[in-house]
Amino acid sequence: MKPNQSDTLGTDAIGSLLVKQALPASIGILVMSLNVVVDTIFVGNWIGSIAIAAINVVLPVSFFIAALGMAIGIGGSSIISRALGSNNRARALKTFGNQITLTLLLTVAMVIFGLIFINDLIPAFGGKGDIFEPAKIYYRIVLYGVPLLALSMMGNNVIRAEGKPKFAMIAMIIPSIGNLLLDYIFIYIFDMGMAGAAWATTISYSLSFFYILYYFLSDKAELKINWSHFGLDLSILKEISALGFVTLARQAVVSVTYLLMNNILFNFGGEASVAAYGIIGRMLMFALFPVLGVTQGFLPIAGYNYGANKFKRVRESINKAILYAGGLGILIFILIMSFPETITSVFTNDPDILSETPHYMRWVFAATPIIAIQLIGSAYFQAIGKAVPALLLTLTRQGFFFIPLIFILPYYFGELGVWISFPVADILSTIVTGYFLNREIRKTLKE
Repeated sequence: MKPNQSDTLGTDAIGSLLVKQALPASIGILVMSLNVVVDTIFVGNWIGSIAIAAINVVLPVSFFIAALGMAIGIGGSSIISRALGSNNRARALKTFGNQITLTLLLTVAMVIFGLIFINDLIPAFGGKGDIFEPAKIYYRIVLYGVPLLALSMMGNNVIRAEGKPKFAMIAMIIPSIGNLLLDYIFIYIFDMGMAGAAWATTISYSLSFFYILYYFLSDKAELKINWSHFGLDLSILKEISALGFVTLARQAVVSVTYLLMNNILFNFGGEASVAAYGIIGRMLMFALFPVLGVTQGFLPIAGYNYGANKFKRVRESINKAILYAGGLGILIFILIMSFPETITSVFTNDPDILSETPHYMRWVFAATPIIAIQLIGSAYFQAIGKAVPALLLTLTRQGFFFIPLIFILPYYFGELGVWISFPVADILSTIVTGYFLNREIRKTLKE
């Protein structure tokens, strides 16, 4: 294997390079999303619809802590991609070591905090009534494995920054397959209920972590760190924090959104509405996998070429990423609009949920054809190290538009207003992102 395989990010044709980077990322996201979807199907059919709502309540807490690892991974990987592009390997190595130290310190602290305040956090996130007890069981067990998930998500982004998308894909596939097999064993065979679903998830996190550890200890990895790289460097920490805060803020807003949605929908329709949101939320994770894969594949290409001052290649990567992701978004839109009833019936046989969810699902996915502009636009600023515009554009959809809308529109349209908020927020955020991305291209990415 070439010692500097990341160099291909600056030499290969953008179109083939984007496919090469995006395809493994898409497959990895697909398998992870399928894992979430099938896990929900297993839980809904083998435990009950209340269990779907319980898991949906816990997700914001565990996802936020795991998002610390993702934030550190993406923030640090932006530095690594640009450092490799400018042939500054010392900075790339030091950044990777700091990522590991920072991830461990923060996630362990957050897990301790999460366990101490378990009885307060679960009701706050919508775990009320019959949902509370199963949510508490799931939450406590899953939280133990979150630091390993955070390290996996951090390491996965570093692998991608090295230009090794296939290994990053495997790291995403392993825990997904493991979780499904363990779900079958713990829930169906051993009848362990919510505890079985939780242990299946936690053990699957461990499988991903050990694979990534194996990768970096093997000769396949380009970045070989030693103990000196683990010492925290203030300048690197500041840049990781600034860029990583973009991802963390996005995940924090997602967690807040879950909190608000679970509570608002519980007030409108009780457990059934929360369960419907759980199903639609899983479909958002699953159906958008190719669009998110293109976004993931775009990041190291843009970062590397920006660091190498190859601005023409950066512009080309933006255009082709939007083109590919937009085309995939249109296909997703057609499928969701055509088969929402069939999709819902896979998750549950509850008549109340079956009657309402398809209608709401159509509203949620109504603006899917245009979301590529918003995703690629905000990802571009993060890839090139411009933290402030990346943060603002990342928060545009859910923070600046969606959250206010779920309070305003239900006043006029009732529960339907909550679901209409999804496409309205997508349209508004796409317009804003498109404007700033176009201005950046004209101003900075000159010949």
